[in-house]
Amino acid sequence: MDDHFLIGISDRTNEDGARQLAGYLEAAGFSAELVDIRGTDGLLHLKSGITYLGDGRILVVDALAGEIALDGYETLHVPEGEEYAANCVRVNDHVLIAAGFPGVKAMLDGLGYNLIELDMSEFQKMDGGLSCLSLRF
Repeated sequence: MDDHFLIGISDRTNEDGARQLAGYLEAAGFSAELVDIRGTDGLLHLKSGITYLGDGRILVVDALAGEIALDGYETLHVPEGEEYAANCVRVNDHVLIAAGFPGVKAMLDGLGYNLIELDMSEFQKMDGGLSCLSLRF
């Protein structure tokens, strides 16, 4: 999120690894916070439930909406049943979103985002999301 990083602690990233990454980031001049998502139903990664959209705005699933690390940001709550759509990707002036989630689409469209809907149905079957399929530099 700009110069601040949230690092998820999960079944795939343990606390030691997350702390090491936070140390490297802080040595490079960035700030970082750890967010423990172990035991949060439906989240394989932190990115599965949170997307930073820029301009201090975060799209978030309800299970993570109360995280202290999100204080100070405008949080947009993903409608119930559309949690998969929280995993989207902003690229320049566009937001890539999974097709088939009308609540998220209407919310982001209403805020003026340029949306590109992508059919993610086959990837969704195996918990793959847009951020999983993205290389960003």
